[in-house]
Amino acid sequence: MRRRKKFVEQYREIGRKIAFYRNLRGLSQEDLAEKIEVSVSHISKIEAPQANTSLSLDMLYLIAEGLDIDIAAFFNPTEVTNPYMKKS
Repeated sequence: MRRRKKFVEQYREIGRKIAFYRNLRGLSQEDLAEKIEVSVSHISKIEAPQANTSLSLDMLYLIAEGLDIDIAAFFNPTEVTNPYMKKS
């Protein structure tokens, strides 16, 4: 339990980045949830500013795929030019 709390801020930052890229793509939480076949409440919990929700690497890959971005975007500083967005 203690180990989980150690990374709360990192999980929250990842949640903020998920919301950022989701909005950048013009997707609602419902759109993303449907696209990656998870519940809207799960996406909501991940993105919540005070979230204590941890996520698996599998979930991060699913979300990255659903947003059409490289998974590295969740771990690196967000840049205005969005270098992690895949080209269409």
